[in-house]
Amino acid sequence: MKILAPALLSLALAACASNTAPEGGNAVATDSGAAASTASADVRLDAYHWRLASAQDKAGQPIAVLAPDPKRPLQLDFDGKRVSVSGGCNGANGGYTRDAKTLSFSDMAQTLMACQDRRLMDLDSAIGERLRGALPARIEGGDAPSLLLTAANGDQLRFEGSPTPATRYGGEGSTVFFEVAPQRAPCSHPLIPNMQCLQVRERRYEANGVAIKSDAAWQPLYQDIEGYTHEPGVRNVLRVKKYDIKNPPADASSVAYVLDMVVESEQVSK
Repeated sequence: MKILAPALLSLALAACASNTAPEGGNAVATDSGAAASTASADVRLDAYHWRLASAQDKAGQPIAVLAPDPKRPLQLDFDGKRVSVSGGCNGANGGYTRDAKTLSFSDMAQTLMACQDRRLMDLDSAIGERLRGALPARIEGGDAPSLLLTAANGDQLRFEGSPTPATRYGGEGSTVFFEVAPQRAPCSHPLIPNMQCLQVRERRYEANGVAIKSDAAWQPLYQDIEGYTHEPGVRNVLRVKKYDIKNPPADASSVAYVLDMVVESEQVSK
């Protein structure tokens, strides 16, 4: 079975050609005094993935439909003047602005998939209803910040910040496309006996999204791709971000690869 994603490929190539300006200097302030406000001012929304950690109504009771799922976290990502929401059935994105005490969300556009898991559909509706208009907001903490939002109905949402790869590796990185072979293969490693490596080759595309034919041989990748779980028998084309690692250990790679998007997937018969 072969699943192609031409629309995703167009988006993938378009994303490679665009450079979104960094988020502006305005920060969400805290109400805990000058020291906390200074710490909050140093936290950039676009430097973190913000994952929902808790949701309570105005009476302090957990909101069942928004109960966090570690296997599929509901997440906010800020990029320039846009915010995206993932983790439910559908993805959503829209504009946002911020000042000292509030985050203001514009109406969000959402994909229109239907999921068999009704909980995910309900999650889409629940978070969409709460991320509307100007919401009181504050950031707490430093190295592991929390973003606290109060919805119009009094519900309180707490998101925990996890540094993005660009934050962790100190740069935006570059984009490459990898075709990943269906099966791992033995590869020689001085420190890991019987190592099995992913087999990859770089993919290139014309500006219109048409793949450039290549007879390049498969090459072993002596490291994992962060965020990618290989399923034996499945060939994938991945959009990957490549980051340089400053001062890596002597026995470690000087680059890191992070999954950005699965562009194409195919079940290959043995």
